[in-house]
Amino acid sequence: MSTTTKNRGETVTSATPAADTAGVMPLLERGRTLATPVLRAAVHRLAPPMNTVAAYHFGWIDAEGNPAEGDGGKAVRPALALLSAEAAGAAPEAGVPGAVAVELVHNFSLLHDDLMDGDEQRRHRNTVWKEHGPAQAILVGDALFALANEILLEIGTVEAGRATRRLTAATRKLIDGQAQDISFEHRERVTVEECLEMEGNKTGALLACAASIGAVLGGADDRTADILERYGHHLGLAFQAVDDLLGIWGNPEATGKRTWSDLRQRKKSLPVVAALAAGGPDSERLAQILAADARKPEEEFADFSEEEFAVRAALIEQAGGRDWTSQEARRQHATAMEALGSVDMPAEIRARFVALADFVVVRKR
Repeated sequence: MSTTTKNRGETVTSATPAADTAGVMPLLERGRTLATPVLRAAVHRLAPPMNTVAAYHFGWIDAEGNPAEGDGGKAVRPALALLSAEAAGAAPEAGVPGAVAVELVHNFSLLHDDLMDGDEQRRHRNTVWKEHGPAQAILVGDALFALANEILLEIGTVEAGRATRRLTAATRKLIDGQAQDISFEHRERVTVEECLEMEGNKTGALLACAASIGAVLGGADDRTADILERYGHHLGLAFQAVDDLLGIWGNPEATGKRTWSDLRQRKKSLPVVAALAAGGPDSERLAQILAADARKPEEEFADFSEEEFAVRAALIEQAGGRDWTSQEARRQHATAMEALGSVDMPAEIRARFVALADFVVVRKR
């Protein structure tokens, strides 16, 4: 049975069969409860005004510096890091430094990506570059990346060194993915394989790290960590497939971004690339329009009406890009589950990994 939601008058079918994800909420809350105090302490180390700018980004204060209870995100990565420590037979607390380090790198990437993509809103308020200027977005992002490595290395154990190597490798892949994503925006054609490689780097690498870093800190061997990393990589691809659907058809009230967000940025996301590869009249018409878009200057493209973006979204759907991307989310979810089956762990811990994966892919659109 599939779940459906209403979005701009349309019925949207979830990417996977309906799943009971109620048990995930305690996992996410546990991740926040254990990781947030350590995360706040790390941010407090930054010199002013970077500490307050970072606090604004995380939603702890508003633009005037007053305490706030902003939306800090779903906390899937911290939850995975703590769960992976348990998969290695350690206490969830063993994964806390890894959870914090991954969150710091994730937010480093968000600060820079928002600036590069020109996104003015995140979580229903101004992004850092919009509120505090581009220089602060760059500096605070760099500082968060440095803090991530510091948090791990100051543990001083062999396991911490192994964890840091995995984190830095994941960060390099994440940056590779962002560079690929930017380069695709002004290309007329991108293959599905290229798009999946980009998304595996940009999103899959850090989720893969989150799914394994707690296990490494908990003393797991490389084989176990590698399998958990594979689970996280494919979970990241499933997550990004859903995110790509949200980037075109998502409800702005839920996403915190403008309508047709990815189309406004000329992103070659999975629905777009799949539609272009499908062939047929709708695909060819879409290719002609997007090729013309790529040649337009930024200021002309920014003046497009809602109707012009709606035409592009309709062509993507008619060419099959929307359905293909939903199916790809299912495929990647299934591959993640297959990898998970290769790790020995208590049944209760395995069930939590499965529930987290279901939650990631069955997000409300």
